[in-house]
Amino acid sequence: MFTPDPIPRPSGPPASSTPLGDYLAHRRLPGVDPGYAVLPRSLAEAMPLPWQQQMSNLLAEFHQAFGHLQWPVYRVVPSRYERLVDLDDDQLAEVGCTVEVGDDGELEYRMRDGRRVDNPESQQVLVSCLDPIPRQTPGGPQPTPAAPPPPAW
Repeated sequence: MFTPDPIPRPSGPPASSTPLGDYLAHRRLPGVDPGYAVLPRSLAEAMPLPWQQQMSNLLAEFHQAFGHLQWPVYRVVPSRYERLVDLDDDQLAEVGCTVEVGDDGELEYRMRDGRRVDNPESQQVLVSCLDPIPRQTPGGPQPTPAAPPPPAW
């Protein structure tokens, strides 16, 4: 028999057609910027075995699908944001900036092309830093994932 009741619709927002993009774009996540998602190898290799098996299967499918493209070699450098006025000479050189004493006796920050940096106190730049994530060494201490959050009842 047919019922006159309407077909129940799923509650909540519709499923996204770009779930990974949505996840990466709408949160501040470690290792993620607008162009890349970087996974520290030592942490990936420290994941529980079932996670590693799933990750290796996903990466195998990914490389099978996109391995034909001309991939560059990526150089990943641990970095952090710092205020421009807090940088030393080496860090200023790294970001392509110089500092000089202006005609008025104030410090002037300039980019490589000669442009003056307005409000250097509020300018944040990305500079390299020591990697805070421990490398995995055989027999050494291994990083462990954080405990999952308790269920919200």
